[in-house]
Amino acid sequence: MAIYHFSAKVISRASGSSAVAAAAYRSASRLHDQRLDRAHDFSNKAGVVHSEVMLPDGAPERWQDREVLWNDVEAVEVRKDAQLAREIEFALPRELDQADGIRLARDFVAREFVDRGMVADLNVHWDIGEDGLPKPHAHVMLGLRQVTDEGFGPKVREWNKIELLTHWREAWAEHVNARLAELDIDARVDHRSLEAQGIELEPQHKIGPAASRMAGQGLESERLDEHHAIARENGARILAKPTIALDAITQQQATFTTRDLARFVHRHSEGKDQFDQVLAAVRASPELVSLGKDGRGEDRFTSRGMIETERRLESATIRLDATRNHGVDERHIERALARAQSRDMVLSPEQRGALEHATSSRGLTSVVGYAGTGKSAMLGVAREAWEQAGYDVRGLALSGIAAENLESGSGIASRTIASMEQQWSQQRELLTNRSVLVIDEAGMIGTRQMERMLAEAEKRQAKVVLVGDPEQLQAIEAGAAFRSIAERHGAIEITQVRRQREDWQRDATRHLATGRTGEALAAYEQAGHVHAADTRDAARTNLIARWDTDRQANPNASHIILTHTNDEVQALNQAARARLRAADQLGKEVTLGVERGSRDFAEGDRVMFLKNERSLGVKNGSLGTIRSVSPISMAVMLDDGRAVAFDLKEYNQIDHGYAATIHKAQGMTVDKVHVLATPGLDRHGAYVALSRHRDQVDLHYGADDFADRDRLVRTLGRERCKDMVADYTQAASHQPQLRSAERRKAAPAPVRDPFAGLDLRPLSTPPTRGVFDALDLPTSPTPRLPAPISLNTAVQRFARATADIMRMRKDGYTELPHHRLAYDKAAAGLDVARPDAARDLRAAFARDRELISAAAAGRTDAAIRAMVLEAELKVSPERRADRFLEDWQKLAKAHRSMRQAGDQRGVAAIEKQMTGMAKSMGRDAQAESLVRKRLPGLGIEARAGASLSHTVQDWLGLSRGRGLGR
Repeated sequence: MAIYHFSAKVISRASGSSAVAAAAYRSASRLHDQRLDRAHDFSNKAGVVHSEVMLPDGAPERWQDREVLWNDVEAVEVRKDAQLAREIEFALPRELDQADGIRLARDFVAREFVDRGMVADLNVHWDIGEDGLPKPHAHVMLGLRQVTDEGFGPKVREWNKIELLTHWREAWAEHVNARLAELDIDARVDHRSLEAQGIELEPQHKIGPAASRMAGQGLESERLDEHHAIARENGARILAKPTIALDAITQQQATFTTRDLARFVHRHSEGKDQFDQVLAAVRASPELVSLGKDGRGEDRFTSRGMIETERRLESATIRLDATRNHGVDERHIERALARAQSRDMVLSPEQRGALEHATSSRGLTSVVGYAGTGKSAMLGVAREAWEQAGYDVRGLALSGIAAENLESGSGIASRTIASMEQQWSQQRELLTNRSVLVIDEAGMIGTRQMERMLAEAEKRQAKVVLVGDPEQLQAIEAGAAFRSIAERHGAIEITQVRRQREDWQRDATRHLATGRTGEALAAYEQAGHVHAADTRDAARTNLIARWDTDRQANPNASHIILTHTNDEVQALNQAARARLRAADQLGKEVTLGVERGSRDFAEGDRVMFLKNERSLGVKNGSLGTIRSVSPISMAVMLDDGRAVAFDLKEYNQIDHGYAATIHKAQGMTVDKVHVLATPGLDRHGAYVALSRHRDQVDLHYGADDFADRDRLVRTLGRERCKDMVADYTQAASHQPQLRSAERRKAAPAPVRDPFAGLDLRPLSTPPTRGVFDALDLPTSPTPRLPAPISLNTAVQRFARATADIMRMRKDGYTELPHHRLAYDKAAAGLDVARPDAARDLRAAFARDRELISAAAAGRTDAAIRAMVLEAELKVSPERRADRFLEDWQKLAKAHRSMRQAGDQRGVAAIEKQMTGMAKSMGRDAQAESLVRKRLPGLGIEARAGASLSHTVQDWLGLSRGRGLGR
């Protein structure tokens, strides 16, 4: 992702620097320093892709020669501690190609520096980082003196003002964002979140083999010295301001452990002494907040800034959820449904329920849909209803291909979140109170970005519809905002899978969606679609052979190969092309230099586009087949039927498209899928990879990666859910939800604080909790599963979720967020199968815990009978009277036994229970009347006019006095 980095420093003789040496190093050239009478030769330095001296009007032409320019600077500065030049360094978005990156830097330097009268020496570096990805950035050396026809004049003090540097920082962010939006690139930088993105820390360049060898031989290396100097400077910056570290760590994770913190400090400090100092400073920072221990017993921390972000998000969601200004008349919905039916599209009961939920008057609605459940089809009907009601419907998604899928599947005009935020920052395309904002693939959006989206919608009184699946690929940035919103405010779920054509495969997708990866793999294994090989290389070979066979047998079907890493994607692409070349199914090959290196392309090749380009109508992830290719141009037939042609000088962000990473595949639907499993996978990636197909998916793996099937299941089933700060706060789990009636009256809704009462001290042990603590259901829960499902299945799911939480608490741990999410889902599904059933079954389980294990194992009859009885108790005073007498007789029997055994403490406890039961009947006049009539049968005489409570107390006193039961 694009990062923001913009730093400035002065090159000075006081620090032993030479302007000529600095220019030689940054331009990777050999320059002779006249003052020192020596040459500075850095011509072997790699990574410099552009060097240029840019002069203001009236500057001497001789300064186009870099050596002349900086020797003149050295000559005019006579003080031994003279300031020679200012250096500006800024990061270029790695999403841009080199031509666009150079153009972006040149335009900014010309406008902000040269037009002000400065001499500028621009050098663009395209280094490769430790992750193998580009680290493009620019160095600009600027003169400090006024320029005249004769040479340098006096120094310009105005160029040293802090206000100007502040302006440059902001101007660079605006310049970058404008270009990214113009190119429809899914990225954004923000100068205001400088510290939050760690940009107060200097980037450390990779130490190459040459520099490492020099260090090992005791030789000096300018690059190595610079690396260590940057580490020391970063450590000093963190010591001065520890929040830099906290903001940087929480950029991609809402909470972190001591190990995470130590790893970060180690990267940004030099030597053990500084490491210890920096770590101590960060741990002592008042901005560091301890959240206690997580489910694995590790201390967990966050920053106050992250807490404030989540508070703002919760505030925005509460206020949006409280509004009721976006209703759609029933006739518009029915008309939209009729139109859909005329196109042979009939919504399932679940989709219909989701449609009614999405088009309700609420200002915030969430739709959670398993993979392939037809969310886009439902949204297409909703769009028609909204538009008929006069609303402006807009779609947003994190990536360009997701926005394209949303638009093609629903007809909602869609774009990336980054480009929309850019428009809003310029006060364009603003939302109104007649806007409906549909945000797709919401599970991939981080907390900060979600907060900005919802805050803008709440400010403009727009409606927001969040659509996604929190169990699929997780957000890159910190937080699990969509999951959190769905948990707190309710969500409609669509669980009926429609993508796969066979019932058992639909069941497998549901297993993947609910975390039962082992059951899904067992189903595919039983059907012969899981293939083991001795090595990964052999698995790759087998995969390609099976892919080739399927391709030839089904030439009209769509195919894709999926895996986890880009390296494997390239290897699979080359293997697939080799098969096609051997079968003489590719045209004449042309070798092209594209973004990812040298590639051979031919007519008939499958290609994938890697960058959004509005002029071509392609997105990052679009697929197509080459119709013609030459060294300068290419024509492609896209899979959606559109033909595009482009000049490779203008667009070269392409690669072969036989294989793709699983991240590229979210939202994709094809006929046949082949998956190569590698150890980097988890259950979220496995869920996406194994649910893209209509007809068939085959999973391949090597025994050198997975020793046996159990290891495969464990790896593909491991949890890597993003967390929220609120997941670790007791206050969040105990906050009652607003009842629906209270929400309707709220204007605006009171903002509840999920972090109230947060204990900032580390917890030495998990808090002691009751088995059913924090499992309270709202009095009037928001429906989450609209479609009717089998009552037996719903009861079994609820029992399993309850048993999982009880097991965790029995072992002394706090249940994890996904346990609570599963419980909430099961409760919502049970309530759809039978109104208020979750509350009734919870009461039945509390009364008889043996029902839980039986129901979880599928023996649900007894649990259902007990649940029905609990429901009848609410409406039948006769049933409540029967329950009272049944419980009374059990207590009376225990009371006699304890008196006979001389257990006075037990007797007192039983009598307290009996008294409490009698008092509770005072709030139920009908049942109390029935009980009073049946007291003589229990050997209790009721005094005229006395309440049941007084009658019971009199009987207890009499029994004690007479020694009854002895």
